[in-house]
Amino acid sequence: MGKRYDNLVKDLDLAKLNTLDEAAALVKKCATAKFDETVELHVRLGVDPKQADQQVRGTVGLPHGLGKSKKVAVVVRGEKQKDAQGAGADLVGAEDLIDQISKGFTDFDVLVATPDMMKDLSKLGKVLGPKGLMPNPKSGTVTMNVAQTIKELKAGRVEYKVDDYGIIHVPVGKASFGADKIAGNARTVLEALTKAKPAASKGVYMMSITLSSSMGPGVKIDHNAKY
Repeated sequence: MGKRYDNLVKDLDLAKLNTLDEAAALVKKCATAKFDETVELHVRLGVDPKQADQQVRGTVGLPHGLGKSKKVAVVVRGEKQKDAQGAGADLVGAEDLIDQISKGFTDFDVLVATPDMMKDLSKLGKVLGPKGLMPNPKSGTVTMNVAQTIKELKAGRVEYKVDDYGIIHVPVGKASFGADKIAGNARTVLEALTKAKPAASKGVYMMSITLSSSMGPGVKIDHNAKY
């Protein structure tokens, strides 16, 4: 991992289970890269992602944001375009924007669309799919409530989705945040995941929780303690 990493972990007990507040402070201390590292929460769940009734997916608004406003593109027609522009969308269009995307344009972080536009957008799966940009009702990006969705995304709404290994990966802030804000955002995500527990999930639900920065070590959190 390199000398920098070795120096970070030499006085760190990587096996220790910390409180969320302790973990946030340690992650912040270990984020010594020359850029503002992203802090991520990694949660291994006791679910079988191959089972449709054990999928865990949703969105949650972070109380302290992500430290960077997302570039939001919106595909809508008519009056909804004015709503999108008024809510702060960075790019707004209909067939014209779809045509741009079909040619490979993906200079945005998230794409929002109304249901009536999905027939045309669904044809762009090869462009949007690999980048995770295809609007989806489960992530709240296919909606008639365009203005509210844009405001929430700009304020720091994030999506969580269990991967093929039963793990959730969610950004919860930047290393430049105070430890209390990192912990606050992580706590909000953990509370959302608790509420999202599938009825079909039996036994231990949250099997392990780790907090880390982009270039720092993973700090374990006691998943049996209150957040």
